[in-house]
Amino acid sequence: MNASRSYDAIVIGSGPNGLAAAITLAREGRTVLVREAAETIGGGTRSAELTLPGFIHDVCSAVHPLAAGSPFFRTLPLDLHGLQYVYPPVALAHPFDDGTAALLEHSMDATSATLGRDGAAYRRLMQPYVEDWDDLAHELLGPPRLPRHPIALAKFGRRAFRSARGLAEGHFTDERARGLFAGLAAHSFLPLEQLATAAFGLVLGITGHAIGWPVARGGSQKIADALASYLRHLGGEIVTGAAVESLDDLQPAGVVLCDVTPRQLLRMAGNRLPPRYRRKLERYRYGPAAYKIDWALDGPVPWRAAECARAGTVHLGGTLTEIATSERGPWNGEHADKPFVVVSQPSLFDPTRAPQGMHTLWAYCHVPHGSTLDMTERIEKQMERFAPGFRDRVLARSVMPPAELERRNANLVGGDINGGAQDLRQLFTRPTIGMYSTPSKGLYLCSSSTPPGGGAHGMCGYFAARSALSDNFSK
Repeated sequence: MNASRSYDAIVIGSGPNGLAAAITLAREGRTVLVREAAETIGGGTRSAELTLPGFIHDVCSAVHPLAAGSPFFRTLPLDLHGLQYVYPPVALAHPFDDGTAALLEHSMDATSATLGRDGAAYRRLMQPYVEDWDDLAHELLGPPRLPRHPIALAKFGRRAFRSARGLAEGHFTDERARGLFAGLAAHSFLPLEQLATAAFGLVLGITGHAIGWPVARGGSQKIADALASYLRHLGGEIVTGAAVESLDDLQPAGVVLCDVTPRQLLRMAGNRLPPRYRRKLERYRYGPAAYKIDWALDGPVPWRAAECARAGTVHLGGTLTEIATSERGPWNGEHADKPFVVVSQPSLFDPTRAPQGMHTLWAYCHVPHGSTLDMTERIEKQMERFAPGFRDRVLARSVMPPAELERRNANLVGGDINGGAQDLRQLFTRPTIGMYSTPSKGLYLCSSSTPPGGGAHGMCGYFAARSALSDNFSK
């Protein structure tokens, strides 16, 4: 990095959104520098040996339907830069206490067959959206704008702007389908009684059928590595270990795009932001946190429901009522005795993750923002509930409470992995009605604190870069 060189654009942060922004600018012939505070690139798509040598764990995100289905990433030759997705035969398993499991498979028939009396109702709900997914992806994975596919969007909105609990109880009869949908919607980090939480459940269910829920071969780091490789191919530069304390310390640049949350922008931007805008950023709300554990295992998880061994992701939470209780608690400062736990078991399908015959396992539950309570025992009890003898397989564990998540990635404020609460108030106009733009000329936000929010899809960075190009480089 030449400290005196000027650039058309500087991007702060090398997560998927920062790299997507940089690539978008570089493809338009702009000179771009990416500055990353950490010694490794990747943001929420990093991998490391967290437990024992030879066991590769995903530090944050692990399963990537929205990366594989990203309208922007699909335009990039990432396969030529080392990225390969591995698709487990079953996207998701949702086990119950009777030793059976509901499954989300690519096949609608196979999924419906695991839902008993609700199989036909599930098909009626999901099939139209699966057929419309390519159109819906362009509408949902972006900022509010004049729709290109208004009919598909209107059909989706008819169901999506309900509460997840209301949709599940109104559309399904039995606990199997209700529980499966509740687990999907719980990825929102919101109480399942809130309006629009059904949208999260629908999107994840649709992607399970239309795309699958893949993992990156070799770890989520490979997503960032492929993006970085392509950016360098386009002439972009990346420097690591280059923290930005103040925007005044940057090299000369036409525009600056920040893959950071409002809290970091306030610190970096100083007096460049007018008081009214600063107050808006100060009022930005962060959501509940994740409490994450990684394990090194001497064998596969001994699931009571054998079909769980075919799934890349497993949801532990049982019934709709139990999951709803778990997800309501963090908003009230409470920790669930039986937390809803998201589990990823990539080494069953990607043997590069662990020594032969051994496995890695990744899991998290939701806790109050900034929680300091140790949830290890409660998470492992949920594992034992659905996989008796699990603890006997554990060789080592790595525990990441909210403070550790934030230490590793400053964007995970208080352990919030979504860049801020994604309720109706902050879903479409995040962090303010200006979204990517700021009142400071040439300064933009491009993180998951902008639309469409959390997920390793790069769409926040893409749209922020398009805004910067339109505002500053249009002919």
